[in-house]
Amino acid sequence: MLRRAGLLGAGLAAGSVLGGVQQAAAAVPGSAAAHGDRGGRYLWLAGDHHIHTQYSSDAKYRVVDHVRQANAHGLDWMVITDHGSETHAKIGVEKVNPDIVAAREQADDTLVFQGLEWNIPAAEHGTVFVHPGKNEVAVLKEFETSFDGSVRKASGNSPANEALAIAGIDFLAEQVRRRKVKDALFLANHPARKGIDSPHEIRGWRDAQPRIAVGMEGAPGHQAGGLPAPTGPGAARGIYDGSPGADSFAAYPLESYRTWGGFDWMTATVGGLWDSLLAEGKPWWITANSDSHNVHADSAVRGPGGDFATDGRYADPVYGGGLNLGDTDFWPGQYSRTHVGAASFSYQAVMDGIRAGRVWVDHGGLISGLDARLRSGGHTVTLGDTLRVRRGAAVELVVDISLANGPNWSQFVPVLARIDVIRGAVTGPVADRDVFTTPDTKVVKSFEVNRSTGTVRLTYALGRADRPFYVRLRGTDGNRTAVGIHGAAVDPAGPAMDVIGDADPWKDLWFYSNPMWVLPA
Repeated sequence: MLRRAGLLGAGLAAGSVLGGVQQAAAAVPGSAAAHGDRGGRYLWLAGDHHIHTQYSSDAKYRVVDHVRQANAHGLDWMVITDHGSETHAKIGVEKVNPDIVAAREQADDTLVFQGLEWNIPAAEHGTVFVHPGKNEVAVLKEFETSFDGSVRKASGNSPANEALAIAGIDFLAEQVRRRKVKDALFLANHPARKGIDSPHEIRGWRDAQPRIAVGMEGAPGHQAGGLPAPTGPGAARGIYDGSPGADSFAAYPLESYRTWGGFDWMTATVGGLWDSLLAEGKPWWITANSDSHNVHADSAVRGPGGDFATDGRYADPVYGGGLNLGDTDFWPGQYSRTHVGAASFSYQAVMDGIRAGRVWVDHGGLISGLDARLRSGGHTVTLGDTLRVRRGAAVELVVDISLANGPNWSQFVPVLARIDVIRGAVTGPVADRDVFTTPDTKVVKSFEVNRSTGTVRLTYALGRADRPFYVRLRGTDGNRTAVGIHGAAVDPAGPAMDVIGDADPWKDLWFYSNPMWVLPA
């Protein structure tokens, strides 16, 4: 929560498109050289934008159950995202709202957004949420009714369905423009799980409305799925246990259908799909969430009576008499956290921070705070921002890390073993919008840490900037590593592919940061 949010950071928010190399400098009005280091400091607020309640057909908890658990597990903000469906569009989106409003009043130190999990036409799922206000239900209801792939029977891979997805994102932008809602955001969920979020679709969403479509889950929920039987489900982390289907993007390799150190293949691969977007200069951010439906080792079951199709919800949960060891989820904040640099403790500040890319994520409380900056001369920027410098200027990376501040929710103190600095060239727009690799991104420096408490400061000279590039960070407990998909010269010790049935998430912890860019001019 806010009182335990970790380190404070400084920098400028850069939510604009970076464009091509030649126009990049002109396309980033929020860069440091244009405005200088404002010296502002951010509150790093932990949250989760993917949570299901009894208003989802495959979940069971009340809104207040998740809010209390999120609060107890240290979260400052959360988004209720029940599944889009005909039932939810008809009655659920309205019925859940009073529960959310009541929870806001009961837990005033936790920001509770209303959203939904969108069945993206022609693609996977995504979080859609809006700023609280008098029209939040009306806008979400119209969006779901008009653009949800399940409601509109538009799940298949077709140009018409892809266009419907873009129309949905455009609709959200229009509601903000017309001031029906103060703000709205969309992030793709578990993007590689089924292989149906193609590279050109992801680029299309982002390019259509870059202030609305801002990122994806770098790490999916359902992380308890990897706990071995008999005390766990003995399944896959993230429930990433599938294989290509009829609507899958054919060029994705088989390994993309698994998690890597608990992270989605698109994020975990150095020089992969996420890096290919960053190399274009496209702001596209990652998050990590619980996707909490049914919590591992909890004792609750759905209450008796009621009818979901009629009521739009299940009866309140009751004690089931035993532990649910086959369930695949953690409570919000128990394992996965998305930390957002916010200018204040408010709904708008959280949305602004996500849009600006002031975000880092972690699993299992591996670290408790991260303050990463690029600096050159008198200018400094933080995560998500762009440092504009004179060509040939020296640039330095400075990283302050607050290590684990106590036992995590599995009752041990994680030890950060190593931090990797990942650097990639910004080469501009790609001709092939289905490309998912970039050849100029690699791990350029690794720092050994092997400490569990206190703070660590790391500095790394990035040299003199003669062309645009970006930098992002990754850290690990070092328990499971492997040579990356593109070889040791690119990623000598990255996350290993998770093994179905034997992937204890507590024994394989990572953190990832969003990038910072350098643009010489």
